[in-house]
Amino acid sequence: MQHFLSINDLTPAQILALIELGKKMKHDYAPYSQALAGKSVVTLFEKPSLRTRVSFDIGINKLGGHSLYLDQQNGALGERETVQDFALNLSRWCDAIVARVFSHTTLEQLQKYATVPVVNSLSDLYHPCQGMADFMTLAEHHNDLSQVALGYVGDGNNVTHSLMIAAAKLGAKMVVVCPAGHFPDGHVVQQCQQLAQQHGGELVLSSDVSALEGVDCLYADTWVSMGDSTPLGQVKATFMPYQINQALLDLTGAKHVLHCQPAHRGYEISSEVMDGPSSLIFDQAENRMHIQNAILYTLLKD
Repeated sequence: MQHFLSINDLTPAQILALIELGKKMKHDYAPYSQALAGKSVVTLFEKPSLRTRVSFDIGINKLGGHSLYLDQQNGALGERETVQDFALNLSRWCDAIVARVFSHTTLEQLQKYATVPVVNSLSDLYHPCQGMADFMTLAEHHNDLSQVALGYVGDGNNVTHSLMIAAAKLGAKMVVVCPAGHFPDGHVVQQCQQLAQQHGGELVLSSDVSALEGVDCLYADTWVSMGDSTPLGQVKATFMPYQINQALLDLTGAKHVLHCQPAHRGYEISSEVMDGPSSLIFDQAENRMHIQNAILYTLLKD
């Protein structure tokens, strides 16, 4: 591993190794408490954040490293100065760059010009740290991830893309159920279908929630992605039949529920389910820190 922009950068063995390392760190940070001693990681944010910012900042500290937060008060990355110059300058001071950006092309430019590892903490195309945390959470309840059936329901987006890639590479089954016109990117879907065929997985796309019957876990995300100014109420009529609630749990037989948050209770998920015994949502949020630490450790250990 030199950078981490997408789960597609990893082999199945690397995905599983990172998950195991994340689980070890979660159990005991003592052996890793000085793993990043003397190292500084820039965390760059073009978009607001709770889980990503806090989990990286505190996580880097747990590894003995130093985290420097950069927001974009001076304008979007590439406007005040080029992404190239930004990357070249940061590389002279820091040991890694973690970037949460609007456009995935910004990350690709950072990777091209930086001489230190670049980590994608969110882009419009992928959310790989989230996807890795999600499968780490599933691995805490399933010994063999290739036997897991994951059902995503709602709006196809960057999170969906990362989940589909991870599921396909691990040979798992993933069912994606979206309203018409809200499916994931066609190119990513085609890529994941090929990966699933190669690794023994299965990808199913449907607009019918009955396709979710038999999944082990249901997954929701917001119906309106960050930066989209569409009022939630405006999309409610389209998406309400796709809400994760107790009726959908009963229909599908799913034992667990995930949501990457922020959650809009009463929209994509009911409070009854989010706070109920099937919810792994806050385990999932915690695991962001552990898997991100596993990624940073693996990138910087040498």
